[in-house]
Amino acid sequence: MSNATQKKVALVTGASAGIGKSIARQLLKDGWLVYGAARRVEKMEDIKGEGAKILSLDVTGEESMQAAIQTLLAAEGRIDALINNAGYGSYGALEDVPIEEARRQFEVNVFGLVRLTQLVLPTMRGARSGTIVNISSMGGRIWSPIGGWYHATKHAVEVLSDALRVETKPFGIHVVVVQPGAIKSEWSGVAAQTLIESSKDSAYQSTIEPMARVLNHYPSASSPEVIAKAVSTAVNSRNPRRRYAAPMDAKLLIFLHWLLPDWAWDRLIGGFLK
Repeated sequence: MSNATQKKVALVTGASAGIGKSIARQLLKDGWLVYGAARRVEKMEDIKGEGAKILSLDVTGEESMQAAIQTLLAAEGRIDALINNAGYGSYGALEDVPIEEARRQFEVNVFGLVRLTQLVLPTMRGARSGTIVNISSMGGRIWSPIGGWYHATKHAVEVLSDALRVETKPFGIHVVVVQPGAIKSEWSGVAAQTLIESSKDSAYQSTIEPMARVLNHYPSASSPEVIAKAVSTAVNSRNPRRRYAAPMDAKLLIFLHWLLPDWAWDRLIGGFLK
C-alpha cells in the first residue's frame, strides 16, 4: 500500500476511559488507524476489540514515552495526529496541597504533554503535515478557588499550545486546543478524591465542602462524545480552528470570564460555592 493510500494514524493518550476512549472510538469510525495509549492497558481491551491498537504509556516516564513512539513509528512509519488527552484534576486550597502533588499535576498535565509532542514533531516536520490536539479545559481560560493548581496546568497548556502553533506552522503542522466543560468521566471523581485527601482539618472547609459537592455531582454533565466530535472535526479539517470549546457551559463560562471585570467574576464564582 502506498503512503498516499494508507490510513491516517492517530495516537490518543489517556485512552483507557472517558474522553480518551470516546476520541479513539470516534476516530475509528472516521476511518483512522488509532493507537490508544494509557497506563491501564487492561482497560483498553474493548477498543482493541473494536479495531484500535493499544500501547502502554506513562506520560511521566521518559522510557515509556520513547518506547511507545518508537513502537508506533516502527509499525506505521507515520503519525498524522497526536491527541494529548492524558491528564487529571487535583483540587485543594493552595495552602493545603503538598508541593509534591502540585509537581505531579504539572508532570502529567504539562510536561508529559510537551515531551510526547517533542517526540512526534520530527516525524511530522519530515512529512510537512500533522495535527496536534491538546485537550485543555474551560479551566484553561477561567479559574475557581480550590482548583488553583489544576487551573495553572491548563493555563500553561493554553499558552504552550499558542507558542507551538506559531512555531510549527511553517512545517505544515496544525496545533489545536479543545476545551471541555462538564463531561461525564472519571475526572470529577478523581478530583473530588484528591480534594478530600488534601483537605483534612483544613481551615478552608467553608469553600472546600461546596466544591466537593460540585465535583461529586455532575447532573448536567455532557457525554464525552461531544469532545470526541470536536477532536474529529479538528483532525479531519484542512484548516482547523485554533480552539474548540464544548459543550455549551464551556462556551458560556469562557465568554463570561472574558466579559466580566475581576470583581464580578469573583462574586459569580463565590455564588457557585455557597
